[in-house]
Amino acid sequence: MYKAYNLLRLNCLKSYSLRKYSSTRHKQMGTHSSNNIVWIDLEMTGLNVERDRIIEIACIITDSELNITAKGPNLILHEPDSVLESMNEWCKKHHLQTGLVGAVKESRITLEQAEKEILDFIKLYCPPKTCPMAGNSIYMDRLFISKYMPTMNDYLHYRVIDVSTIKELCKRWNNIAYSSAPPKRLVHRALDDILESIAELTYYKKKFFQTTTL
Repeated sequence: MYKAYNLLRLNCLKSYSLRKYSSTRHKQMGTHSSNNIVWIDLEMTGLNVERDRIIEIACIITDSELNITAKGPNLILHEPDSVLESMNEWCKKHHLQTGLVGAVKESRITLEQAEKEILDFIKLYCPPKTCPMAGNSIYMDRLFISKYMPTMNDYLHYRVIDVSTIKELCKRWNNIAYSSAPPKRLVHRALDDILESIAELTYYKKKFFQTTTL
């Protein structure tokens, strides 16, 4: 059953990865604004930015209130078997279980193609150098984007919104609220992880960032 699920997911993601995002369609759906937030998540072959590679990237744009404006490309990048075989045991186990290893082998998308498609999508909603990247432990994604997707990195604002920072502060200053945060499914797939990060920040926003009259 799990194998069948992975095969179905692989076929869906392959189709989704090759879909074209027309400028007209997205401009009708959302707003070009410096207040938008660029949610990005990567799956990599490891955490060593000098050695490891990006094998999946997804992007979602939200407005400043965390409402989803548009779901962007969810792309799986090809890497040769030699790269996949050099992954550490954690990555081998989890990326195999989620079907990502098989999807990477089947993909024909290059790093350059992925960067262009994601950046073209971001440009529909964000002026240059104005919108921050967001996600959990987003500094790590930023390191890889800075090295492997420098054009996209330069287009984004230098600041980031790291949901993990708020989580760690909540854990120390309000453990009751921390314990009530939305549970993580730990899927370790790019699009799923973004959606969970948005849900998590939405929870913290309602708990701690409501506007009050002074």
